[in-house]
Amino acid sequence: MLLPTDPGSTDSELIERWRGEPAPLLALLHAFHDRDGYLSETALRAIAQNLRMPLADLFGTVTFYHHFSREPQGLNAPRICTGPVCSLRGGREMLAALASQGATAMPCAGRCDEPVPVLQGQRVLVGTKLDQLVHKATILPPPNPGGIEECVFAEIRQPGRNTLAGYRRTGGYEGLTRAVTTMTPSAVIEFVRQSKLAGRGGAGFPTGQKWQAVADAVGQPKAIVCNADEGEPGCFKDRAILDYDPFAVIEGMTIAAYATGATRGFIYLRYEYPEIAASFQRAIDAAVAANLVGNNILGTAFHFALYIRRGAGAYICGEEGSLLNSLEGKHPFPRNRPPFPVTHGFENLPTAVNNVETLASVPQIMRRSPEWYQGLGRNGHAGTKLVSLSGDVQQPGNYEVPFGLPLRTLLYEWAGGPLPGRSLQAVTMAGLSGGFLAKDDLATVTIDEPSIRSKGSMLGAAGMIAFDDRRNMVEVAHNAMEFFAHESCGKCFPCRIGTQRLTERLAGASPQTLPIWLAEVDDISQTMKAVSACGLGMAAPLVIESLVRYFPEQVAQHVAKVSD
Repeated sequence: MLLPTDPGSTDSELIERWRGEPAPLLALLHAFHDRDGYLSETALRAIAQNLRMPLADLFGTVTFYHHFSREPQGLNAPRICTGPVCSLRGGREMLAALASQGATAMPCAGRCDEPVPVLQGQRVLVGTKLDQLVHKATILPPPNPGGIEECVFAEIRQPGRNTLAGYRRTGGYEGLTRAVTTMTPSAVIEFVRQSKLAGRGGAGFPTGQKWQAVADAVGQPKAIVCNADEGEPGCFKDRAILDYDPFAVIEGMTIAAYATGATRGFIYLRYEYPEIAASFQRAIDAAVAANLVGNNILGTAFHFALYIRRGAGAYICGEEGSLLNSLEGKHPFPRNRPPFPVTHGFENLPTAVNNVETLASVPQIMRRSPEWYQGLGRNGHAGTKLVSLSGDVQQPGNYEVPFGLPLRTLLYEWAGGPLPGRSLQAVTMAGLSGGFLAKDDLATVTIDEPSIRSKGSMLGAAGMIAFDDRRNMVEVAHNAMEFFAHESCGKCFPCRIGTQRLTERLAGASPQTLPIWLAEVDDISQTMKAVSACGLGMAAPLVIESLVRYFPEQVAQHVAKVSD
């Protein structure tokens, strides 16, 4: 469980409190960070000694994360989002206005629908100007404008849905009850497999197939890990689920545990959602008290313990190998694969890593049928996808769309189209990782992986950022590549060096003629996609490739200006 930190706790009391817990390092670091307002050398030495870690390794791990401060009172210094949406809404101006308070920039903080977030201590304020900063609740998903049946968002707008009583009143725990009292684990896996539910974090791997691999794997104890490290710029869908429908995630994890034989679960929660950590722990406590998590669930022999572990700000931890290394207290580099987490995951044991949206879909499927879920999609596609839409549209927000819905329908009918007097120039796919779609493709593509991949992009986690005709797309691409360069973990040189070189080309470094510039950029991009160690290095070139494809005139002007 996530235990509150007593400001009067001694070092030894904090260490004793957490040392017996699984995955203790992140929890311990947060406990000291919360108590002292920073991580002192004394605290790190005490942690290293008691966890029997080399001090140098611990220093290297701590400094890898953005938000662990090594300066006194660093926890309370403002951190300002300067992500791709907030930078257009006054984020950099806010950073300058708070510079006297020691403010620092942070990457996208997952509030693209309500810019600009300012993180201070354990509170998040939002506002586009300094005198407008207020504490606001997460925005509920708007009603589905198309009147189309939903899965994940079907009951999320119901009053009290984030309480156990409200959740059960709206169908909650019918799926778990059905699973553990009337079905075998293998039957649950087959049920999910038939629904054709696939991973919603970006990879799209069939969920039933993943669970089957964990169930078949040798080794105990097995684990379920919820990847709630929603770090892709432009994505904020998981925050809505965690705020307004936490029990759907808990129930989904518990069903996954029953199906796979897992006895422990971890929710890896991104740092930038501090208030969710407390509210989600309350939800877990309520589930435990109701015998829906813990020992002998619903009077059966099924046991499942659930823990929250907060990240500390590192985009790469959204990659499952990095996430697992982070949980284990290691330097959060991506892992080489094979072996895969289904056989060698947390602590080298069988582990199912699923996204928040994936897990929240499971209870709805289990209380209905595989055929119901399949029928939600269009044109032969099964199910739905949550899309976080932000930027230069009239109605940004989270939308649940059926796979196969025309992108134009979402942009112009559901989200109201561009701002008055403007026209849409481009929309990012997969946050930033899918690059841009523009021109005729905005009118013809449908929201599903095959259609979007046919245009040289990918749907991924489905964060979409719209840019209207005011925006310089070379500058937008430069900001995106600068983000990737900053977030590269540095493990492999194609990504480490390639993202930096592409950032330089977009910033105007190394003046060249257009043919030479294009040839260099293509050579760097192809190398990164071919031999990078993880998805960051493979996806980052899509930004510059799509820029060249859709906006050759802006690229030519950029290169000509540099050459002059």
